[in-house]
Amino acid sequence: MASAGPRTATAPAPGPRPGPAPGAARDRRRTPARIWALPPVVVLALVFLYPLGLVVRESLTPGAYGDVLTSQAFQEALTTTVLLAVGATAGCLVLGFTLAVVIAFVPFPGGRAVARFIDVFLSFPSFLITLALLFVYGTVGIANGLWTDVTGAAEGPFRFLATPWGVLLAEITYFTPFVVRPLLAAFSQLDTAQLEVASSLGARPARVVRQVVLPEALPALAAGGSLVLVMCLNEFGIVLFTGAKGVTTLPMLVYGKAILESDYPAACVVAVVNIAISVGLYALYRGVSRRAGAQR
Repeated sequence: MASAGPRTATAPAPGPRPGPAPGAARDRRRTPARIWALPPVVVLALVFLYPLGLVVRESLTPGAYGDVLTSQAFQEALTTTVLLAVGATAGCLVLGFTLAVVIAFVPFPGGRAVARFIDVFLSFPSFLITLALLFVYGTVGIANGLWTDVTGAAEGPFRFLATPWGVLLAEITYFTPFVVRPLLAAFSQLDTAQLEVASSLGARPARVVRQVVLPEALPALAAGGSLVLVMCLNEFGIVLFTGAKGVTTLPMLVYGKAILESDYPAACVVAVVNIAISVGLYALYRGVSRRAGAQR
């Protein structure tokens, strides 16, 4: 009887290895994201939310809102702030639309350089523009110096920078590029064939701008105007650097109450009101911008 030979072990057929449950893998992917999100949230809470909470809490001092909101100083500052913001926004819309149309549709040497300069201009601080206007139209500025040299007068006639008109001029000068930039982006997507057809049909340039260009520019105008309105409501440096002592806006009133009078509850009340107005207008700006993007 023959002896049986050695038996060989048969290897199991290869198959998929058991893996972790889908829920566990999903949890492992989500946990690091939560951990990485924690430091920015903590920093934001410490740097922004906590000071903002202190301002709101200080504004809740008994009787603070009633005293401030009924005071003549607050009502005058609110009226001045709104009037300057609306006036500057209107001026920026008119001037910005005109400049954008010229840069986009009127060929002239250096047009691209002007468009690039507008992008650089957006990074300038507001007080720099005010300082430049002081060099030109200030009490001892270039314009008054030329006037005294020519006429022999003791002083020049240009003193409007210390008035609301000077603040308005400075704000229009500084904020107009914030309207020009979105308009140039909108005009770059405009079909030039529409302009050529309108011109070939005998339409004058003013009619082409009114009936063809302006409807396309309305979303960009609304977005840029909303942004300018928000920034004008919160502008502090321009009013301070013009030296317009009779012009008190809400940010200037906060500065006066907190720094000059040490009346912190009143300053916090004005700040909370200013924040509420700004947040409301910013929400409007976001809505207009979203609608403008959807229409493109």
